[in-house]
Amino acid sequence: MTTPGAPLSRYAGLLGAALLAVAGYLGGALPDAPLNVTPASIWRAPGGPATLACWLVGTALLVGAWWSLRAGAPSGRWAYVTAGLWALPLLVAPPLGSRDVYSYACQGWTYAHGVDPYAVPVAAAGCPWVETVAPIWRDAPTPYGPVFVLLAALTVVLGGGLTGTVVLLRVLAVAGVLLTAYCLPQLARAVGVPTRRAAWLALAAPLVGVHLVAGAHNDALMLGLLLCGLLVAVRRPGRPTALLLAGVLLGLAVTVKASAVVVVPFAVLAGASGRTVFRSGAWLAGGLVGALLGSSALTGLGFGWVGGLTRSGDSEQWTSPPTAVGFVVDYAGALLGRDPQAVPVTRVLALALLAVVLVALWWRTWRTWRRADAGSGGLPAASGGSSAGSAGLSAGAARCRAALHGAGLALVATVVLSPVFYPWYATWPLALLALTAARTTWFALPVAVAAFLVLPDGTNLARFTKAPGALAMTVLLLFLLLWRTGVRARRSSTSVPPL
Repeated sequence: MTTPGAPLSRYAGLLGAALLAVAGYLGGALPDAPLNVTPASIWRAPGGPATLACWLVGTALLVGAWWSLRAGAPSGRWAYVTAGLWALPLLVAPPLGSRDVYSYACQGWTYAHGVDPYAVPVAAAGCPWVETVAPIWRDAPTPYGPVFVLLAALTVVLGGGLTGTVVLLRVLAVAGVLLTAYCLPQLARAVGVPTRRAAWLALAAPLVGVHLVAGAHNDALMLGLLLCGLLVAVRRPGRPTALLLAGVLLGLAVTVKASAVVVVPFAVLAGASGRTVFRSGAWLAGGLVGALLGSSALTGLGFGWVGGLTRSGDSEQWTSPPTAVGFVVDYAGALLGRDPQAVPVTRVLALALLAVVLVALWWRTWRTWRRADAGSGGLPAASGGSSAGSAGLSAGAARCRAALHGAGLALVATVVLSPVFYPWYATWPLALLALTAARTTWFALPVAVAAFLVLPDGTNLARFTKAPGALAMTVLLLFLLLWRTGVRARRSSTSVPPL
C-alpha cells in the first residue's frame, strides 16, 4: 500500500526522537539534576534554552509524524521498522520525562537488602540513591506488586550500581514493549484489523518511546504481560489449559501494576467459546489467583502492596479529571469564604463511579458478545477492517473484538477516573483501542497532547497551570457530558415512531 508522505513522516519522527535524546543529555532526568525546578529556572540554567528548544521541536516532530499516519502506515513491516528507528535514539538517552526509574531502583535495593518495601519507605530503608528519587515518593511505600519488586531487586543485584540498575530496568521496559509488538499482529488478525494500523498507533506513539523506552516505566512490562495473556486466551478459546495460562499471565501483569485487574472480566469473554463464559471464567480466575498467591508467597511480601496503592494519589494535579473538579469546587468555596476540601471527596466519588462504569461496560460488552455469537453483528468497523458480524468475519472474531474493545474502554475509564494522571497512563488502553476502535481521533488526540505535558527532567507543566488547567478540564468535562447527552437524546427521538 502506498501512503503519500510516509517517508517524510518516518524521517521527521526520527529527527524528533534524536532531538529528544539530545534534550535528555542536556537536561534530562539525570541522577544529579536539581529537583523541584520551574520552567523559568530551567531556561536560566546553562544549556537551558537549548534543552527546551530540543524538547519542544523534537516532541512536535515526533507527534506530528505519528499523527499524520494515524489511519495506518503503508504496511505492518513499515510500521515496525519505523517504530524501531524512532526508539533507537531514545534507547541510549538518559531517563526522560520522569524520575520514577530511580524510585524503582531504590525499591529494588530495599527488598534486596531484606527490608519490606511495603512497610518501609526508601528514605527510611537507607537506599544510597535516595537523593535521586523525587521528594514526594521518598517517604511513600511501594505501590507496585511483588513480581515487579522482585525484578527490581534482581536489577540491583546484577547492575552493581545505580547506572547498571537503571540500564537493566530499561531492558525490562523494552522487553515489555517487544512483548507487546509480538502480540499485536496476532491479535490484529484475530479481530480483522490491519496490522499496519494497530502497530503504528500502539508502537510508534510518542508516549511509548519517551516514557516506556527512555523513561523505563514499568507500565511497559504490565502491557506486554496483559496483551500476552489476552492473546493466549484468544488463540485457544474455551481450552482449560490456555485459560489457566492466560490467567497466570494476567495475574503477573497485576503483580507488576494493579491497574491491569480491570481487564480480567473482559479477558473471560475473550477466552470463552460459545456459551462457556462461567466455566472459562473459573479456569482463568484459577490461574490469576494462583499467580497472585504464588508471587506473594515466593517473595515473602504477602499482599502489603495493596496498602501502598493508597499513597499513589499523594500528587494533586488538574490532569486527573476528578482532582480538577475538586480544585474548582475549592476555588468556588474560597470565593464564598469557605474551604470545602473537595478533592478527597471528588476522588472517592470518581472511584465509586468507576466501579459502576466497569460493571456497565462489562454488561454491554457481554450483550455485544452474545449478539456476535448469534451472528447478528457487533461493533462498527475499524478503519481498514471488517465489521463484527459482517461478511468475512467469523462469530469468534466478532466476539474477540467485542471483548478487547470492552477491555480498552475499561482502561480508558480507569485512566479518566483515577485520582492521579501521568502521561504514560495514556498508553494503557492504546494497544487495545488501536486494535478495535472504529475511529482513532478521540483517543489519539489525548495521547498527542499528553506528550507535551512534561519536560525532559520530569518537571510536570501541570504543576504551574493549576487554576487555569482545572477550570479548562472541568469545562471540557461539562461540554462532553452535554454533547453525549444530546447525542443520546437525538438517537432516542429518531428511534421512536411518530404518533
